[in-house]
Amino acid sequence: MGAQSAGPLVVGVDSSTQSTKTLVVDAETGAVLARGQAPHTVTGGTGKDGGEPGGKESDPEQWWRALGEALDRCGAAARQASAVSVAGQQHGLVTLDAAGAPVRPALLWNDVRAAPQSERLVRERGGAEVWAQRTGSVPRSAFTVAKWAWLCDNEPESAAATAAVRLPHDYLTQRLTGQGVTDRGDASGTGWWASATGAYDTEILEHVGLAPEKLPRVALPGEAAGTVRCAELPLPQGALVAPGTGDNMAAALGLGLRSGQPVLSLGTSGTVYAVSTHRPTDPTGIVAGFADARGDWLPLACTLNCTLAVDRVAALLGRDREAVEAGGSAVLLPFLDGERTPNLPHASGLLHGLRHDTTAGQLLQAAYDGAVFALLQALDRVLDADTADDAPLLLIGGGARGRAWRETVRRLSGRPVVVPEAQELVALGAAAQAAGLLLGEDPAAVARRWGTARGTAFEPVERDTAACDRLAATLADGAALLGHR
Repeated sequence: MGAQSAGPLVVGVDSSTQSTKTLVVDAETGAVLARGQAPHTVTGGTGKDGGEPGGKESDPEQWWRALGEALDRCGAAARQASAVSVAGQQHGLVTLDAAGAPVRPALLWNDVRAAPQSERLVRERGGAEVWAQRTGSVPRSAFTVAKWAWLCDNEPESAAATAAVRLPHDYLTQRLTGQGVTDRGDASGTGWWASATGAYDTEILEHVGLAPEKLPRVALPGEAAGTVRCAELPLPQGALVAPGTGDNMAAALGLGLRSGQPVLSLGTSGTVYAVSTHRPTDPTGIVAGFADARGDWLPLACTLNCTLAVDRVAALLGRDREAVEAGGSAVLLPFLDGERTPNLPHASGLLHGLRHDTTAGQLLQAAYDGAVFALLQALDRVLDADTADDAPLLLIGGGARGRAWRETVRRLSGRPVVVPEAQELVALGAAAQAAGLLLGEDPAAVARRWGTARGTAFEPVERDTAACDRLAATLADGAALLGHR
Protein backbone atom coordinates (compact mmCIF):
# COMPACT_ATOMS: atom_id res chain seq x y z
CA MET A 1 0.00 0.00 0.00
CA GLY A 2 1.37 3.37 -1.02
CA ALA A 3 1.67 6.63 0.89
CA GLN A 4 0.03 9.10 -1.52
CA SER A 5 -3.65 10.06 -1.58
CA ALA A 6 -5.33 9.38 -4.92
CA GLY A 7 -8.95 9.51 -3.84
CA PRO A 8 -11.31 10.47 -1.02
CA LEU A 9 -10.38 9.56 2.54
CA VAL A 10 -12.27 7.19 4.85
CA VAL A 11 -11.88 6.32 8.52
CA GLY A 12 -11.95 2.76 9.84
CA VAL A 13 -12.39 2.19 13.58
CA ASP A 14 -11.61 -0.93 15.61
CA SER A 15 -13.11 -0.69 19.11
CA SER A 16 -11.78 -3.85 20.75
CA THR A 17 -11.64 -5.22 24.26
CA GLN A 18 -8.34 -3.51 25.04
CA SER A 19 -8.24 -0.36 22.90
CA THR A 20 -9.66 1.77 20.10
CA LYS A 21 -7.64 1.99 16.88
CA THR A 22 -8.35 4.34 13.99
CA LEU A 23 -7.00 4.41 10.45
CA VAL A 24 -7.40 7.13 7.84
CA VAL A 25 -7.27 5.37 4.48
CA ASP A 26 -7.30 6.44 0.84
CA ALA A 27 -10.51 4.89 -0.50
CA GLU A 28 -9.01 4.24 -3.94
CA THR A 29 -5.57 2.87 -3.14
CA GLY A 30 -5.82 1.61 0.44
CA ALA A 31 -2.88 3.76 1.51
CA VAL A 32 -2.95 4.31 5.27
CA LEU A 33 -2.33 8.04 5.75
CA ALA A 34 -2.73 8.29 9.52
CA ARG A 35 -3.36 6.08 12.52
CA GLY A 36 -4.23 6.52 16.17
CA GLN A 37 -4.81 4.39 19.25
CA ALA A 38 -6.10 4.84 22.81
CA PRO A 39 -6.49 2.21 25.55
CA HIS A 40 -9.57 0.82 27.31
CA THR A 41 -9.88 -0.44 30.87
CA VAL A 42 -11.51 -3.80 31.57
CA THR A 43 -12.57 -4.61 35.11
CA GLY A 44 -13.99 -7.62 36.93
CA GLY A 45 -17.64 -7.85 37.91
CA THR A 46 -19.01 -4.65 39.41
CA GLY A 47 -22.60 -5.75 39.99
CA LYS A 48 -24.42 -5.88 43.30
CA ASP A 49 -22.31 -8.85 44.37
CA GLY A 50 -19.23 -6.61 44.53
CA GLY A 51 -17.23 -8.44 41.89
CA GLU A 52 -18.28 -11.99 41.02
CA PRO A 53 -15.50 -14.10 39.44
CA GLY A 54 -15.84 -14.36 35.67
CA GLY A 55 -17.05 -10.80 35.20
CA LYS A 56 -15.54 -8.65 32.44
CA GLU A 57 -16.92 -5.12 32.10
CA SER A 58 -16.11 -1.74 30.57
CA ASP A 59 -17.71 1.70 30.75
CA PRO A 60 -19.01 2.53 27.23
CA GLU A 61 -18.24 6.20 27.84
CA GLN A 62 -14.54 5.36 27.83
CA TRP A 63 -14.91 3.81 24.35
CA TRP A 64 -16.24 7.17 23.16
CA ARG A 65 -13.40 9.06 24.83
CA ALA A 66 -10.87 6.60 23.37
CA LEU A 67 -12.37 7.11 19.90
CA GLY A 68 -11.85 10.86 20.26
CA GLU A 69 -8.26 10.40 21.46
CA ALA A 70 -7.42 7.99 18.64
CA LEU A 71 -8.90 10.35 16.03
CA ASP A 72 -6.97 13.26 17.54
CA ARG A 73 -3.76 11.29 16.94
CA CYS A 74 -4.69 11.03 13.26
CA GLY A 75 -4.33 14.81 12.96
CA ALA A 76 -5.73 16.76 10.03
CA ALA A 77 -6.34 13.64 7.92
CA ALA A 78 -9.34 12.61 10.04
CA ARG A 79 -10.97 16.00 9.46
CA GLN A 80 -10.84 15.38 5.70
CA ALA A 81 -12.68 12.05 5.75
CA SER A 82 -15.75 11.57 3.58
CA ALA A 83 -16.99 8.39 5.32
CA VAL A 84 -16.44 6.43 8.52
CA SER A 85 -17.28 2.97 9.82
CA VAL A 86 -16.99 1.47 13.31
CA ALA A 87 -16.19 -2.20 13.92
CA GLY A 88 -16.37 -3.45 17.49
CA GLN A 89 -16.03 -6.41 19.79
CA GLN A 90 -19.01 -8.73 19.41
CA HIS A 91 -21.74 -9.77 21.87
CA GLY A 92 -21.26 -7.03 24.49
CA LEU A 93 -24.41 -5.89 26.28
CA VAL A 94 -24.72 -2.09 26.37
CA THR A 95 -27.78 -0.89 28.30
CA LEU A 96 -28.89 2.75 27.88
CA ASP A 97 -31.44 4.79 29.79
CA ALA A 98 -34.03 7.10 28.26
CA ALA A 99 -31.42 9.87 27.91
CA GLY A 100 -29.01 7.58 26.05
CA ALA A 101 -26.58 7.24 28.97
CA PRO A 102 -25.25 3.83 30.07
CA VAL A 103 -27.30 2.28 32.87
CA ARG A 104 -24.27 0.29 34.05
CA PRO A 105 -20.92 -0.87 32.65
CA ALA A 106 -21.19 -3.02 29.53
CA LEU A 107 -20.96 -6.78 29.95
CA LEU A 108 -18.21 -7.88 27.53
CA TRP A 109 -18.11 -10.94 25.30
CA ASN A 110 -15.64 -12.74 27.61
CA ASP A 111 -17.80 -12.29 30.71
CA VAL A 112 -18.79 -15.90 31.52
CA ARG A 113 -21.22 -15.24 34.39
CA ALA A 114 -24.20 -15.89 32.11
CA ALA A 115 -23.37 -19.60 31.67
CA PRO A 116 -26.37 -20.73 33.80
CA GLN A 117 -28.68 -18.44 31.86
CA SER A 118 -27.41 -19.70 28.50
CA GLU A 119 -28.01 -23.31 29.58
CA ARG A 120 -31.50 -22.42 30.80
CA LEU A 121 -32.41 -20.60 27.59
CA VAL A 122 -31.34 -23.52 25.44
CA ARG A 123 -33.40 -25.88 27.58
CA GLU A 124 -36.49 -23.66 27.74
CA ARG A 125 -36.62 -22.82 24.03
CA GLY A 126 -36.54 -26.29 22.53
CA GLY A 127 -32.92 -27.41 22.78
CA ALA A 128 -29.71 -26.87 20.81
CA GLU A 129 -31.05 -28.13 17.48
CA VAL A 130 -33.96 -25.67 17.55
CA TRP A 131 -31.67 -22.73 18.42
CA ALA A 132 -29.20 -23.65 15.67
CA GLN A 133 -31.91 -23.91 13.04
CA ARG A 134 -33.59 -20.72 14.17
CA THR A 135 -30.75 -18.32 14.99
CA GLY A 136 -27.79 -20.14 13.42
CA SER A 137 -26.07 -20.61 16.79
CA VAL A 138 -26.50 -22.25 20.17
CA PRO A 139 -26.23 -19.32 22.60
CA ARG A 140 -23.30 -19.63 24.97
CA SER A 141 -22.47 -17.35 27.88
CA ALA A 142 -20.80 -14.89 25.47
CA PHE A 143 -24.03 -14.21 23.58
CA THR A 144 -25.97 -11.04 24.28
CA VAL A 145 -29.24 -12.86 24.91
CA ALA A 146 -27.66 -14.79 27.81
CA LYS A 147 -26.15 -11.59 29.24
CA TRP A 148 -29.54 -9.85 29.14
CA ALA A 149 -31.06 -12.84 30.97
CA TRP A 150 -28.25 -12.60 33.56
CA LEU A 151 -28.97 -8.91 34.05
CA CYS A 152 -32.68 -9.57 34.54
CA ASP A 153 -31.91 -12.28 37.10
CA ASN A 154 -29.20 -10.45 39.03
CA GLU A 155 -29.88 -6.74 38.57
CA PRO A 156 -33.59 -6.37 37.83
CA GLU A 157 -33.47 -2.66 38.61
CA SER A 158 -30.84 -2.17 35.86
CA ALA A 159 -32.96 -4.12 33.37
CA ALA A 160 -36.03 -2.07 34.31
CA ALA A 161 -34.12 1.19 33.77
CA THR A 162 -32.99 0.11 30.28
CA ALA A 163 -34.66 2.00 27.45
CA ALA A 164 -32.32 0.76 24.68
CA VAL A 165 -29.98 -2.19 24.18
CA ARG A 166 -26.97 -1.87 21.92
CA LEU A 167 -23.86 -3.78 20.93
CA PRO A 168 -20.51 -2.00 21.41
CA HIS A 169 -20.20 -0.91 17.80
CA ASP A 170 -23.88 0.18 17.74
CA TYR A 171 -23.27 2.43 20.73
CA LEU A 172 -20.46 4.30 18.98
CA THR A 173 -22.37 4.52 15.69
CA GLN A 174 -25.34 5.99 17.58
CA ARG A 175 -23.11 8.58 19.27
CA LEU A 176 -21.82 9.55 15.81
CA THR A 177 -25.17 9.72 14.00
CA GLY A 178 -27.90 9.98 16.60
CA GLN A 179 -29.46 6.86 15.01
CA GLY A 180 -29.95 3.39 16.48
CA VAL A 181 -28.56 1.20 13.69
CA THR A 182 -26.70 -2.12 13.57
CA ASP A 183 -25.80 -4.59 10.82
CA ARG A 184 -26.68 -8.24 10.19
CA GLY A 185 -23.13 -9.41 11.00
CA ASP A 186 -22.99 -8.12 14.56
CA ALA A 187 -26.74 -8.73 15.11
CA SER A 188 -26.19 -12.42 14.32
CA GLY A 189 -24.13 -12.76 17.51
CA THR A 190 -26.88 -11.62 19.83
CA GLY A 191 -29.00 -14.79 19.97
CA TRP A 192 -32.19 -12.81 19.22
CA TRP A 193 -31.61 -12.24 15.50
CA ALA A 194 -32.88 -15.17 13.43
CA SER A 195 -30.56 -16.12 10.61
CA ALA A 196 -33.41 -18.14 9.10
CA THR A 197 -35.52 -15.00 8.52
CA GLY A 198 -32.99 -12.14 8.65
CA ALA A 199 -35.01 -10.38 11.36
CA TYR A 200 -35.28 -10.17 15.13
CA ASP A 201 -36.96 -13.23 16.64
CA THR A 202 -39.95 -11.78 18.49
CA GLU A 203 -40.66 -15.04 20.36
CA ILE A 204 -37.16 -15.14 21.82
CA LEU A 205 -37.38 -11.45 22.73
CA GLU A 206 -40.71 -12.03 24.45
CA HIS A 207 -39.26 -15.00 26.34
CA VAL A 208 -36.43 -12.87 27.78
CA GLY A 209 -38.63 -9.84 28.37
CA LEU A 210 -37.04 -7.47 25.87
CA ALA A 211 -39.24 -5.23 23.72
CA PRO A 212 -38.19 -5.14 20.03
CA GLU A 213 -38.39 -1.33 19.97
CA LYS A 214 -35.44 -1.21 22.38
CA LEU A 215 -33.17 -2.70 19.69
CA PRO A 216 -31.46 -0.91 16.78
CA ARG A 217 -32.64 -1.12 13.20
CA VAL A 218 -30.70 -3.71 11.17
CA ALA A 219 -29.30 -1.99 8.09
CA LEU A 220 -28.91 -3.85 4.81
CA PRO A 221 -25.42 -4.38 3.37
CA GLY A 222 -24.37 -1.23 1.53
CA GLU A 223 -26.87 0.95 3.38
CA ALA A 224 -25.77 4.01 5.36
CA ALA A 225 -26.42 4.31 9.09
CA GLY A 226 -26.56 8.09 8.77
CA THR A 227 -24.12 10.98 8.76
CA VAL A 228 -21.79 12.45 11.37
CA ARG A 229 -23.88 14.73 13.58
CA CYS A 230 -21.65 15.22 16.61
CA ALA A 231 -19.33 18.19 16.93
CA GLU A 232 -17.06 16.83 19.66
CA LEU A 233 -14.96 14.54 17.44
CA PRO A 234 -12.46 15.66 14.77
CA LEU A 235 -14.64 14.38 11.90
CA PRO A 236 -16.43 16.46 9.25
CA GLN A 237 -20.10 17.15 9.93
CA GLY A 238 -22.20 15.36 7.33
CA ALA A 239 -19.63 12.66 6.52
CA LEU A 240 -21.28 9.33 5.65
CA VAL A 241 -21.41 6.72 8.42
CA ALA A 242 -21.60 3.07 7.38
CA PRO A 243 -23.53 0.65 9.63
CA GLY A 244 -20.31 -0.89 10.95
CA THR A 245 -20.10 -4.53 12.05
CA GLY A 246 -18.51 -6.96 14.48
CA ASP A 247 -14.75 -7.29 14.67
CA ASN A 248 -14.59 -10.73 13.03
CA MET A 249 -16.84 -9.65 10.17
CA ALA A 250 -14.69 -6.55 9.70
CA ALA A 251 -11.50 -8.61 9.56
CA ALA A 252 -13.10 -10.80 6.88
CA LEU A 253 -13.88 -7.63 4.90
CA GLY A 254 -10.36 -6.35 5.52
CA LEU A 255 -8.93 -9.48 3.94
CA GLY A 256 -11.37 -9.38 1.03
CA LEU A 257 -12.21 -13.00 1.81
CA ARG A 258 -13.72 -15.27 -0.80
CA SER A 259 -15.72 -18.36 0.08
CA GLY A 260 -13.65 -21.26 1.46
CA GLN A 261 -10.56 -19.28 2.53
CA PRO A 262 -9.85 -20.31 6.15
CA VAL A 263 -8.66 -17.72 8.66
CA LEU A 264 -7.07 -18.29 12.05
CA SER A 265 -6.91 -15.17 14.20
CA LEU A 266 -4.61 -15.03 17.22
CA GLY A 267 -5.54 -12.18 19.53
CA THR A 268 -7.00 -11.76 23.01
CA SER A 269 -9.35 -14.47 21.80
CA GLY A 270 -8.56 -17.02 19.12
CA THR A 271 -10.93 -17.56 16.22
CA VAL A 272 -11.21 -19.67 13.08
CA TYR A 273 -13.65 -18.70 10.37
CA ALA A 274 -14.35 -18.63 6.64
CA VAL A 275 -16.89 -16.93 4.40
CA SER A 276 -19.60 -19.33 3.20
CA THR A 277 -22.57 -19.08 0.86
CA HIS A 278 -24.40 -21.67 3.01
CA ARG A 279 -26.24 -20.68 6.20
CA PRO A 280 -24.49 -22.56 9.04
CA THR A 281 -26.50 -24.42 11.71
CA ASP A 282 -24.27 -26.41 14.10
CA PRO A 283 -26.33 -27.96 16.95
CA THR A 284 -23.16 -28.83 18.88
CA GLY A 285 -22.59 -25.11 19.44
CA ILE A 286 -18.93 -25.38 18.45
CA VAL A 287 -19.49 -23.24 15.37
CA ALA A 288 -21.40 -19.99 15.66
CA GLY A 289 -23.51 -19.43 12.56
CA PHE A 290 -22.79 -15.74 12.09
CA ALA A 291 -23.78 -13.62 9.13
CA ASP A 292 -21.06 -11.63 7.44
CA ALA A 293 -21.23 -7.92 6.64
CA ARG A 294 -22.00 -8.40 2.93
CA GLY A 295 -24.89 -10.84 2.57
CA ASP A 296 -23.12 -14.19 2.98
CA TRP A 297 -22.26 -16.12 6.14
CA LEU A 298 -19.29 -16.36 8.48
CA PRO A 299 -19.26 -19.67 10.38
CA LEU A 300 -16.85 -19.13 13.27
CA ALA A 301 -15.43 -20.87 16.31
CA CYS A 302 -13.91 -18.86 19.14
CA THR A 303 -11.71 -19.61 22.14
CA LEU A 304 -11.38 -17.31 25.12
CA ASN A 305 -7.78 -18.24 25.88
CA CYS A 306 -5.24 -17.30 23.27
CA THR A 307 -2.33 -14.83 23.36
CA LEU A 308 -3.01 -13.46 26.86
CA ALA A 309 -3.19 -16.95 28.35
CA VAL A 310 0.08 -18.06 26.76
CA ASP A 311 1.77 -14.79 27.75
CA ARG A 312 0.62 -15.43 31.33
CA VAL A 313 2.22 -18.88 31.28
CA ALA A 314 5.43 -17.35 29.92
CA ALA A 315 5.39 -14.79 32.75
CA LEU A 316 4.86 -17.49 35.38
CA LEU A 317 7.83 -19.37 33.95
CA GLY A 318 9.95 -16.22 33.76
CA ARG A 319 10.59 -16.72 30.04
CA ASP A 320 10.28 -14.64 26.92
CA ARG A 321 7.20 -15.66 24.94
CA GLU A 322 9.40 -16.96 22.10
CA ALA A 323 11.62 -19.08 24.38
CA VAL A 324 9.97 -22.42 23.58
CA GLU A 325 11.69 -25.80 23.43
CA ALA A 326 10.63 -28.90 21.52
CA GLY A 327 10.09 -32.33 23.05
CA GLY A 328 8.71 -33.59 26.30
CA SER A 329 5.41 -35.23 27.22
CA ALA A 330 3.72 -32.36 29.08
CA VAL A 331 0.25 -31.26 28.01
CA LEU A 332 -1.08 -27.87 29.10
CA LEU A 333 -4.64 -26.74 28.43
CA PRO A 334 -4.44 -22.99 29.19
CA PHE A 335 -8.14 -22.41 29.95
CA LEU A 336 -7.29 -19.67 32.45
CA ASP A 337 -10.56 -17.72 32.07
CA GLY A 338 -13.01 -20.54 31.45
CA GLU A 339 -13.44 -21.57 27.83
CA ARG A 340 -15.91 -21.20 24.98
CA THR A 341 -14.58 -23.83 22.55
CA PRO A 342 -14.85 -26.36 24.08
CA ASN A 343 -17.80 -25.01 26.08
CA LEU A 344 -16.28 -25.02 29.60
CA PRO A 345 -17.16 -21.61 31.08
CA HIS A 346 -16.02 -22.62 34.59
CA ALA A 347 -12.78 -24.30 33.55
CA SER A 348 -9.30 -23.50 34.81
CA GLY A 349 -5.96 -24.52 33.33
CA LEU A 350 -4.90 -28.17 33.35
CA LEU A 351 -1.32 -29.49 33.31
CA HIS A 352 -0.70 -33.19 32.68
CA GLY A 353 2.29 -35.38 31.90
CA LEU A 354 4.89 -33.45 33.91
CA ARG A 355 8.23 -35.31 34.25
CA HIS A 356 11.42 -34.71 36.22
CA ASP A 357 13.22 -33.77 33.03
CA THR A 358 10.49 -31.43 31.69
CA THR A 359 11.97 -28.03 30.92
CA ALA A 360 10.40 -24.60 31.26
CA GLY A 361 10.68 -24.15 27.50
CA GLN A 362 8.77 -27.37 26.91
CA LEU A 363 6.02 -26.22 29.30
CA LEU A 364 5.73 -22.96 27.38
CA GLN A 365 5.50 -24.86 24.10
CA ALA A 366 2.78 -27.01 25.65
CA ALA A 367 0.78 -23.85 26.39
CA TYR A 368 1.03 -22.83 22.73
CA ASP A 369 0.01 -26.34 21.68
CA GLY A 370 -3.05 -26.31 23.94
CA ALA A 371 -4.27 -22.94 22.67
CA VAL A 372 -3.76 -23.79 18.98
CA PHE A 373 -5.22 -27.30 19.28
CA ALA A 374 -8.54 -25.95 20.60
CA LEU A 375 -8.85 -23.78 17.48
CA LEU A 376 -7.80 -26.45 15.00
CA GLN A 377 -10.31 -28.90 16.44
CA ALA A 378 -13.08 -26.58 15.27
CA LEU A 379 -11.59 -25.85 11.84
CA ASP A 380 -13.14 -28.81 10.00
CA ARG A 381 -16.59 -27.83 11.26
CA VAL A 382 -16.10 -24.26 10.07
CA LEU A 383 -15.06 -25.10 6.53
CA ASP A 384 -17.41 -26.18 3.75
CA ALA A 385 -17.03 -29.77 2.56
CA ASP A 386 -15.70 -28.57 -0.79
CA THR A 387 -12.80 -26.62 0.78
CA ALA A 388 -9.47 -28.20 -0.11
CA ASP A 389 -7.68 -30.00 2.73
CA ASP A 390 -4.48 -28.16 1.84
CA ALA A 391 -6.02 -24.70 1.56
CA PRO A 392 -3.61 -22.20 3.14
CA LEU A 393 -4.48 -20.78 6.53
CA LEU A 394 -4.49 -16.99 6.63
CA LEU A 395 -2.89 -16.26 10.00
CA ILE A 396 -3.82 -12.87 11.45
CA GLY A 397 -3.90 -11.03 14.79
CA GLY A 398 -1.06 -10.05 17.09
CA GLY A 399 0.07 -13.65 17.53
CA ALA A 400 0.64 -14.07 13.79
CA ARG A 401 3.77 -11.92 14.15
CA GLY A 402 5.27 -14.36 16.65
CA ARG A 403 7.44 -17.19 15.40
CA ALA A 404 6.32 -19.58 18.15
CA TRP A 405 2.64 -19.08 17.30
CA ARG A 406 3.26 -19.46 13.57
CA GLU A 407 5.35 -22.60 13.90
CA THR A 408 2.88 -24.19 16.31
CA VAL A 409 0.03 -23.63 13.84
CA ARG A 410 2.08 -25.15 11.03
CA ARG A 411 3.13 -28.18 13.11
CA LEU A 412 -0.32 -29.01 14.49
CA SER A 413 -2.31 -28.26 11.33
CA GLY A 414 -0.05 -29.62 8.60
CA ARG A 415 -1.34 -26.81 6.36
CA PRO A 416 0.50 -24.06 4.52
CA VAL A 417 0.28 -20.70 6.27
CA VAL A 418 0.14 -17.17 4.87
CA VAL A 419 0.77 -14.17 7.13
CA PRO A 420 -0.65 -11.03 5.48
CA GLU A 421 1.55 -7.94 5.53
CA ALA A 422 -1.40 -5.66 6.29
CA GLN A 423 -1.95 -4.94 9.96
CA GLU A 424 -5.00 -3.68 11.86
CA LEU A 425 -7.29 -5.76 9.64
CA VAL A 426 -10.40 -4.99 11.70
CA ALA A 427 -9.91 -1.25 11.22
CA LEU A 428 -9.00 -1.84 7.57
CA GLY A 429 -12.21 -3.84 7.11
CA ALA A 430 -14.21 -0.99 8.62
CA ALA A 431 -12.42 1.38 6.27
CA ALA A 432 -13.25 -0.91 3.33
CA GLN A 433 -16.92 -0.84 4.38
CA ALA A 434 -16.84 2.96 4.50
CA ALA A 435 -15.10 3.07 1.11
CA GLY A 436 -17.60 0.64 -0.41
CA LEU A 437 -20.47 2.82 0.81
CA LEU A 438 -18.83 5.96 -0.52
CA LEU A 439 -17.88 4.51 -3.91
CA GLY A 440 -20.88 2.22 -4.40
CA GLU A 441 -18.71 -0.92 -4.49
CA ASP A 442 -18.53 -4.31 -2.76
CA PRO A 443 -16.31 -3.65 0.30
CA ALA A 444 -14.57 -7.02 -0.05
CA ALA A 445 -13.70 -6.15 -3.66
CA VAL A 446 -12.35 -2.82 -2.41
CA ALA A 447 -10.07 -4.66 0.04
CA ARG A 448 -8.88 -7.02 -2.68
CA ARG A 449 -7.98 -4.00 -4.81
CA TRP A 450 -6.01 -2.69 -1.84
CA GLY A 451 -4.06 -5.99 -1.73
CA THR A 452 -4.58 -6.53 2.00
CA ALA A 453 -4.20 -10.33 1.90
CA ARG A 454 -0.74 -10.27 0.31
CA GLY A 455 1.89 -11.61 2.63
CA THR A 456 4.59 -14.15 3.45
CA ALA A 457 3.81 -17.78 2.62
CA PHE A 458 5.14 -20.70 4.65
CA GLU A 459 5.11 -24.23 3.23
CA PRO A 460 3.37 -27.01 5.18
CA VAL A 461 5.27 -29.31 7.52
CA GLU A 462 4.34 -32.82 8.59
CA ARG A 463 1.51 -32.75 11.10
CA ASP A 464 2.54 -33.63 14.67
CA THR A 465 -0.07 -36.34 15.22
CA ALA A 466 1.54 -37.50 18.49
CA ALA A 467 1.07 -34.09 20.09
CA CYS A 468 -2.50 -33.84 18.78
CA ASP A 469 -3.32 -37.29 20.15
CA ARG A 470 -1.93 -36.36 23.59
CA LEU A 471 -3.97 -33.17 23.63
CA ALA A 472 -7.17 -34.94 22.56
CA ALA A 473 -6.72 -37.64 25.22
CA THR A 474 -6.03 -35.10 27.98
CA LEU A 475 -9.05 -33.03 26.99
CA ALA A 476 -11.28 -36.12 27.07
CA ASP A 477 -9.87 -37.59 30.29
CA GLY A 478 -9.80 -34.24 32.08
CA ALA A 479 -13.34 -33.18 31.17
CA ALA A 480 -14.61 -33.59 34.73
CA LEU A 481 -11.78 -31.50 36.19
CA LEU A 482 -11.99 -28.88 33.46
CA GLY A 483 -15.69 -28.37 33.91
CA HIS A 484 -15.63 -27.85 37.67
CA ARG A 485 -17.35 -24.84 39.18
